[in-house]
Amino acid sequence: MPKLFALLLLILIVIIIVTFIFDISQSKNAILRNYPVVGHFRYLFSNLGEFFRQYFFAMDREEMPFNRAEREWVNRASKDKDNTIAFGSTKNLNTPGSIIFINCLFPTLDSDAVQTKSISIGEGYSKNPYTANSIFNISGMSYGSISKPAVLALSGGAKKANCWMNTGEGGLSPYHLKGGADLVFQIGTAKYGVRNDDGSLNDQKLADIAKHDQVKMFEIKISQGAKPGKGGILPGIKVNTEISKIRGIPKGVDSISPNRHIEVSSSSELLDMINHVRNISEKPVGFKTVIGHIRFLEDLLDEINKRGHESAPDFITIDGGDGGTGAAPMELMDNVGLPLRESLPRVLSTIIQYGLKDRIKVIASGKMITPSDVAWAICTGADFVTSARGFMFSIGCIQSLKCNKNTCPTGITTHNKRLQKGLNPKSKSVKVANYVKNMTKAIEVIAHSCGVEEVRLLNRTHVRIVQTDGKSIPMDELSSRYHNIKGEDK
Repeated sequence: MPKLFALLLLILIVIIIVTFIFDISQSKNAILRNYPVVGHFRYLFSNLGEFFRQYFFAMDREEMPFNRAEREWVNRASKDKDNTIAFGSTKNLNTPGSIIFINCLFPTLDSDAVQTKSISIGEGYSKNPYTANSIFNISGMSYGSISKPAVLALSGGAKKANCWMNTGEGGLSPYHLKGGADLVFQIGTAKYGVRNDDGSLNDQKLADIAKHDQVKMFEIKISQGAKPGKGGILPGIKVNTEISKIRGIPKGVDSISPNRHIEVSSSSELLDMINHVRNISEKPVGFKTVIGHIRFLEDLLDEINKRGHESAPDFITIDGGDGGTGAAPMELMDNVGLPLRESLPRVLSTIIQYGLKDRIKVIASGKMITPSDVAWAICTGADFVTSARGFMFSIGCIQSLKCNKNTCPTGITTHNKRLQKGLNPKSKSVKVANYVKNMTKAIEVIAHSCGVEEVRLLNRTHVRIVQTDGKSIPMDELSSRYHNIKGEDK
């Protein structure tokens, strides 16, 4: 035993000496050159700091992008566990922007509550309109950015929950179809799965995708909240043989999508593309975008009213500048695009002003994983809400922030087979369904507290927004103020 200890001590001394010599000899890192050996602890502690902040030091409401209280709500909902809390709220209701729902003195009795009604998208304008049953649905996460078992878990759970799943811009994989869920096929700027070699749209491939009965709608992705003005980024380490075939791209090479559709440089051309895809697919078509300036939407709605309501998109998905993704430049993720709390009310007010609310359905997307977020969006006027990261939490995501490194410890965003073993699609699909069920139930509780019989009767009179002075203002009054400021968005 003493000999073994002496040997280990000798090895340690040799490692320290070699590291010392290397550190003082190199010229790339000033810290290591000035503080050989001990300088390495700085980088060790920097990496461990992320771990310690998450598990030991950050309070329940402090973490970003999602705090522990939010993640725990999703975790309990997905496990179908009791989601009540005790003693008092840890949420500071005086923070500007906080949501306060207006309770009714005589809330709706459970016996008087009615089931939330379905909404048809594209009815009267598409040969195959889609009647959507669930308010809460799965946002775009492509096969490639997330793993095979993750796609299987989400698609299987969506089928159980009777909600839809967006394929993301990575094309239609067999794993999307295997779950049996209703699907929204997303057409990104690279047009994966429906592209020609030059990156243009292939009408025959589009028609073949549309033949799948599970594919209910098509969403043209103009931009997303995490990276407006930047196309999708899939690191080459994630582009395996199967993904290469599905997307129609080279194996092992970084997949960088164009920063916009080459066919679309104006509102008029966007409508042209929407109608082209609708004519080929014979299914409802809309687009997804993050709002930077409301003038874009006004130009689009002006053009629709000139052409006629049949030219309009069947839906618009509004993503917030606080949305997420697997990989994006920090300068875009942190600083570009309006947050959903600001953009969604303006978008809906503008659509109403142009008389197109009945024609264009609005889907809200971006950092909404709890019932209060979803209920707020419905109050604002959104028809549906989609979430990606909420559903990632439901299948085990721990917010390790490793999505772009192919080292996700939960197997969700990695193609490492060893790491994927811990993600069982069958059991995780049950958690997805539980999450939708309990989300719906919780939103109904809010609606009944506000005195309405069903969720879609919620409106802007049912919620107040806290201002900088700590006092709240009804959202309908606040929206009117914004909308009546002449020249604000001109």
